[in-house]
Amino acid sequence: MPEVDVRLVGVTKRFDDVVAVDDLTLDIDRGEFFSLLGPSGCGKTTTLRMIGGFEEPTRGSIHLDGQDVTALPAYRRDVNTVFQSYALFPHLNVFENVAFGLRRKRVEKREIERRVGEALELVDLPGFARRKPSQLSGGQQQRVALARALVNRPKVLLLDEPLGALDLKLRKQMQLELKRIQSEVGITFLYVTHDQEEAMTMSNRLAVMRHGTIEQIGSPEDVYEHPATEFVAGFLGASNLLEGEISGSEDGMAVVSLPGGASVTVPQSRLNGHGPRVKLGVRPEKIRLEREGGELPQGWNSVPGVLRVATFVGVSHQFTVSGPEGKTLTVYAQNLGAGDSPATGERVRLIWRPEHTFVVTASAPLADWEEER
Repeated sequence: MPEVDVRLVGVTKRFDDVVAVDDLTLDIDRGEFFSLLGPSGCGKTTTLRMIGGFEEPTRGSIHLDGQDVTALPAYRRDVNTVFQSYALFPHLNVFENVAFGLRRKRVEKREIERRVGEALELVDLPGFARRKPSQLSGGQQQRVALARALVNRPKVLLLDEPLGALDLKLRKQMQLELKRIQSEVGITFLYVTHDQEEAMTMSNRLAVMRHGTIEQIGSPEDVYEHPATEFVAGFLGASNLLEGEISGSEDGMAVVSLPGGASVTVPQSRLNGHGPRVKLGVRPEKIRLEREGGELPQGWNSVPGVLRVATFVGVSHQFTVSGPEGKTLTVYAQNLGAGDSPATGERVRLIWRPEHTFVVTASAPLADWEEER
């Protein structure tokens, strides 16, 4: 069993009448890159701030490396935080910014020089020690902030949307850099973001939050391929959701009848007690779009529709199809440079393997203060 670095037990945080975090229980293993993912207002940053000691929970306990730190102030917790704003001291050069925490701990001068040098090497900024923050790009400033946090060798590094101020290309580059750095230092990273691609790129595990609770937790691949709720299916990538009723079973598959007369199959193991009415889904990239007619691959699901919009986006073609009962469905087809696509207005069918179908729990509508992305 892996050792647990961060443990939350029944943690709740209220701000007057608003419950920001609601009875949250969570274990984060030592050495994990763990992400809290969700829309604005879901409670992820409040959770991070309670772990860091910047907010006090209304109820529940917080444990770091087996120690109950619920009542400890931030400066007595073995964590460091990297914020979106960098929070560098503009009057200090890079070396002094990184060395700041070590000087406060009265670390010996030669040891400071060694550890700051190592930290700057780690974030790929050797030779930048004498520059001021104003002489650095946004990405370089973020690396300095990261070096300043890592140089103290905390048990846990908290990262609150640290790449949010960077442009898209640099943000993608820094995602890979953060993953590399975390792998090299082996420190537990707890990352907060609303960007699902960011969380999936870097995380060993992630938790999708909504209304102050965790809707699903698991590896990026597991949560993406097998979303547990309608909200997770829609927030973590694009999904096609269809409602139907279980009408039978055969060879370990449940048969689901859809409006309009079509039926599809889904592995019975995916039902998880749902039924007889179910909401099932399939990711757009799992679907193949074909003209009507022709032989259907044995055992595949098939849904009829009419092609409404075809869009070329370079790496793929994206199709919008009017499906059963006018339901809008989306298909992504990789650009392989061969074959002709159906024309707008043409009758088509959407086919996919039954094992690519998932079943979700319906979610309540979003609150007014929540955003989808």
